[in-house]
Amino acid sequence: MTASSVAVWFVVLAAVVGANLPFVNSRLLAVVPLKFPKNLGLRLLELVAFYLLVGGVALLLEQRAGRIAPQGWEFYAITGALFITLAFPGFVYRYLYKRHG
Repeated sequence: MTASSVAVWFVVLAAVVGANLPFVNSRLLAVVPLKFPKNLGLRLLELVAFYLLVGGVALLLEQRAGRIAPQGWEFYAITGALFITLAFPGFVYRYLYKRHG
């Protein structure tokens, strides 16, 4: 495996984890304990924060590889939609899955 393919798989894994993290824990940004339960609005704000964090890591890895491709609004629309799609399992677990017991 080349270093660039490892970096790509790292970004994909970070995106999957970052997209689901707001829905599978009750801490703010997975670090700060809260005195109140998180609502959907706060979870969506966290989702945006993790999208920006994963995007920053991806940009850093791309810069280290020596080539930064220009991105227009289409790139951000597609990656945002992909990030939301990756968050679907966490959303289902938090809001749609019926826990028995």
